[in-house]
Amino acid sequence: MGKTNYLTDDPEIAAVALNESIYFSKKINQDHPLWGVKDNIATFVGDTETETWRLSHKFLPTSMGPKAVRHYAPLIQETVRCSFVVFDAFAESGRSWNAYQYMVKLASETIGKVILGQNFGHLVNADAPFHPIPLSILTMFALNKRVASRGAWYQNLPFGDPKKLRETHKLCYALIEGIVSDIETSDTAMPKMPMADAALKASNLVEYLIKGMDEKGETFPRSMIVPNIVMLTSAGFTTTASLLSWLIYSVTEHPGNQERLLQELVNNGISETTEWSVDLVSKLSFLDKFVKETQRLHNPAFQPARTAKTDVIVPGGYRLKTDSVVVCALYSLHTNPNHWHDPSQFDPDRWDTAEVKGRHRAMYLPFATGPRGCIGFNFALLEAKIIFSELIYRYEFIRDGSENVQYDPEFQLVRPLNLYVSVRRRTNLSTKQSQYLK
Repeated sequence: MGKTNYLTDDPEIAAVALNESIYFSKKINQDHPLWGVKDNIATFVGDTETETWRLSHKFLPTSMGPKAVRHYAPLIQETVRCSFVVFDAFAESGRSWNAYQYMVKLASETIGKVILGQNFGHLVNADAPFHPIPLSILTMFALNKRVASRGAWYQNLPFGDPKKLRETHKLCYALIEGIVSDIETSDTAMPKMPMADAALKASNLVEYLIKGMDEKGETFPRSMIVPNIVMLTSAGFTTTASLLSWLIYSVTEHPGNQERLLQELVNNGISETTEWSVDLVSKLSFLDKFVKETQRLHNPAFQPARTAKTDVIVPGGYRLKTDSVVVCALYSLHTNPNHWHDPSQFDPDRWDTAEVKGRHRAMYLPFATGPRGCIGFNFALLEAKIIFSELIYRYEFIRDGSENVQYDPEFQLVRPLNLYVSVRRRTNLSTKQSQYLK
């Protein structure tokens, strides 16, 4: 009726489990957290030891690598500045708003353009409705966790949440198929070219997968495009929306950090007309520490899991049987007092210490690690840092209320449910100085 998972907060065990080897692999069985959305054609939710995974990880990393993400910086910048009409209206009215709801609108608008070449219309005004694609994805995330947590028998019921999950899944795939078909037959699509070039020239990820060729002149299989685009879109905006929400929580919950972030932006010459680039983002060292500390305590993803391929004894002498699922409990791992000093304290400056710089490689795993680590982490960090910097430069964030923030235990990611904030337009920006950056 239920399932058995083995949770760990030990970096030694996490490192062994997350490294694809003769002992562990991402094999999604009925005990795995992703069982309810398993699709062996799609990245993230398929088994490793398949031909489809090999193809996905031949084509997809090129489109998300350091060189490729550089040409998306202007698009991210354009999207966040389009959102000012919404947040300026909030500033003028003094109205509080749910941080997660509007970060979903902002992040999905960005991902819609980068992956699908679509404008979802989320930023037209404060009350713009959700586009059916992100709405269906959010529904699937909520339903999958709810269905999967109730055992394998439950997901086959012909009514209730299991039925709704299947129907929502079908709708989402149909919507994405329509977009892929339109791009495929577009008169303005670029010609086929080597995937390294296509990653830099494609106007969106769908176009890259259609036109990018490998060394044999072969393109990504058409039958695999829609499932992979669905998963990339899903993971792309839901995780970033959650991260942005927790970044807003952190600046409102921990006094002084908002001023330090703003001062660093001013010191680096950021203005309302700044042209963002990867190189500029890399100069913002306090922003980097702030994001890392937020991910340490409030990482959106929280349960990367791997399956034992054979009976195995892991570090510490624990014996696991074949097909046992090990879940790396990221919050417990990131706050393990055996590896972190004062782990519950929010302290971005800890990332300057020798202790943290010399940490075990699996002590901090916001994007997991190993061959099945997040292929989109370069883009995700660039997107979050540009959006958050633009918002901090333009607005002061104020928390509405002091009650504890609640998270949704029946959602696939850790997201804040009751985080309400208001914003004030900044009028007098600081001059260059170093006092806040010490």
